[in-house]
Amino acid sequence: MKYITHISRIFVGVLFIISGFIKLNDPLGFSYKLQEYFGADVLNMEFMIPYALLLSVFVVVFEVVLGVFLLIGYKPKFTVYSLLAMIVFFTFLTFYSAYFDKVKDCGCFGDALKLTPWESFTKDVILLVLILILVAGLRHIKPLFTKLPTTVIALLSFIVSLWFGYHVLMHLPAIDFRAYAIGKNLPKQMEIPENAAKPVLEYTWTFNVNGEEKEFVTNGSYPTVEGEYVGVETKTIDEGYVPPIQDFSIESEDENLTTYFMEKDKLVMVAMYNITTAESDGVAKLKAFTDQAIKKGYTVIGLTSSGEAEKQKVKQDYNLNFDFYLCDEKVVKTIVRANPGIVILEKGTVVNKAHWNDIEDIEL
Repeated sequence: MKYITHISRIFVGVLFIISGFIKLNDPLGFSYKLQEYFGADVLNMEFMIPYALLLSVFVVVFEVVLGVFLLIGYKPKFTVYSLLAMIVFFTFLTFYSAYFDKVKDCGCFGDALKLTPWESFTKDVILLVLILILVAGLRHIKPLFTKLPTTVIALLSFIVSLWFGYHVLMHLPAIDFRAYAIGKNLPKQMEIPENAAKPVLEYTWTFNVNGEEKEFVTNGSYPTVEGEYVGVETKTIDEGYVPPIQDFSIESEDENLTTYFMEKDKLVMVAMYNITTAESDGVAKLKAFTDQAIKKGYTVIGLTSSGEAEKQKVKQDYNLNFDFYLCDEKVVKTIVRANPGIVILEKGTVVNKAHWNDIEDIEL
């Protein structure tokens, strides 16, 4: 039991640190995932949405700290039972998402590693078993060092985690795992190769045959049945190739201008997923920066999901000299973790991006 406990201790501790650090690198992204869970069509806890960011930071810092606590043997009883409570909660969430097909990606490893709902649930069940082993073998978990260095390491892990979370919130994630990272060409990220795997669908047709409803399964073709058609259900067996970017578009009220702007040599995109909730200090910084960019030959546009009235109001209030175009809110949130944020492209390739706190550091 002693050796099984030690193996479980190392595996659980390392996995919690890795998983927590990846989310700590992007706590805003994890808060968006929590908002998705709190939504009306998932857990129906919309009253929690305003607290999603605070909860996000708490959860990811706690996750990293518990991993460190476990490895160094700091307060074993508190650590193990806290891990148990956390994994029970996560296992419930991932099972709910998988069984009811609510959230397609749990966000367990942020954007670094995408897991399907059932993969996430399986991972959590394995962790639950390993943590139950730790509960059973609690007496074998001893501190690696004497009391003072163990306490110092534990305290430092908390302070460093909290500082790092604050730092990336005030700037941008230290590591960008998303398809809009610096160096990525957006049009290429949207392409589907000619030899890419095609989606595999299963169609279940229902017919009324001689007063009895019967089902017929095909891969899409309409079945030859002597009976009255009732309905059809579609199930995805294999999604096939899914491009890294799927829903990115830049639209005016009249047309889709994505290709037009992606061909620009020098393009500045001001990302504001929601104009009414944008940081006023950040919006105030846009005027000087965007005017300078226009003078240097850049095309400047805004991306937002907000309506026409909000677009016109922010232009007038801050005397902005560029137009806003429509883009899906979730996409704008994914492009840059700031509201507002700046993204600079050359012929569709991201060459720089910045949080509004760092606008002054951008070289044009």
